[in-house]
Amino acid sequence: MAKVPRSLLRDEAYESIRRAIIDGTLPPGTNLRDGDLADQLGLSRAPVRQALLRLSEDGLVESKPQSYTRVAGFVPDDVRDALQLVRTLHEFAVRAGAPRMGPVEVAAMRAANTRFADAIAAGDIAAAIAADDELHDVPVAAARNRAITATLARYTPLLRRLEYARFGSLPAHRSVQRHAELADAIEAGDVDAACAITATIWTELEALLETP
Repeated sequence: MAKVPRSLLRDEAYESIRRAIIDGTLPPGTNLRDGDLADQLGLSRAPVRQALLRLSEDGLVESKPQSYTRVAGFVPDDVRDALQLVRTLHEFAVRAGAPRMGPVEVAAMRAANTRFADAIAAGDIAAAIAADDELHDVPVAAARNRAITATLARYTPLLRRLEYARFGSLPAHRSVQRHAELADAIEAGDVDAACAITATIWTELEALLETP
């Protein structure tokens, strides 16, 4: 049996810790000790340390040499900056990807929106966010731009973390309708309308920044 590459262990540690930060399992201010995390994940310290460095670059972890490494707190300006970037990139992806999308892609978006609506009705934020990601990933994949995909992967977690923390204020039911309108616009070949709807979907998240 082949050994698991070190790079995969690092990625496994990164995904596990990032997911715990985003969903609030590790709340802001939590001290992150590489030894403790390594024990919990069943890994050595090396991939955990690499993961923490990467999470620091993502803005999810903050550290001071010889002092602390901890989950970063919410910084509204940083989240707002990320939101503006994510919104712009999704608009770009829709403009580039919509002309390449056909019935299969539109059906995938509608199916993801159904899962999103069901998750919202059940109060399952993890499933709702997963379905929302699946829906928006369709035009992103159609855009065929690796830079967009990589940048969204880095900055979207800042927004998802906000959604987990303030789920009660999430305009989710409105998003179900917006998603349906987006799929309709893409199906109709109305790229300008699809871009405008995309901008509205992400702009509406900004209201969460004002929620106590």
